[in-house]
Amino acid sequence: MEAMTIQKYIHSTPRKLRLVVDMVRSLSTDKALEALKFTKKDAAKDLSSAIKTALANAKAKGMEEAYFKSVEINEGPKMKRFRPGTRGRAKPYKKRLAHIKIVLSDRKVQI
Repeated sequence: MEAMTIQKYIHSTPRKLRLVVDMVRSLSTDKALEALKFTKKDAAKDLSSAIKTALANAKAKGMEEAYFKSVEINEGPKMKRFRPGTRGRAKPYKKRLAHIKIVLSDRKVQI
């Protein structure tokens, strides 16, 4: 049995989220949440809320134990913004957004 959650439009870049996900991907869900509490990255808060949502979905489906089957960080849309530059000009930059997809399984899977 599987439970899935997708968190969209997270205001953190995919690169920063992937750094945190790589740290907790091989852990169990309980140990991952515990490790994310003590992580100093801001992306850890977004990831822990996504894991808690996935665990709630798994509990609603009747799963007693849940393990990570897959954790994906995908790119979302990029918002185009401008900063003031010299001599009244505008300097463009992109605010990157991310999507988090977490699939939990009741069997332990090697990822």
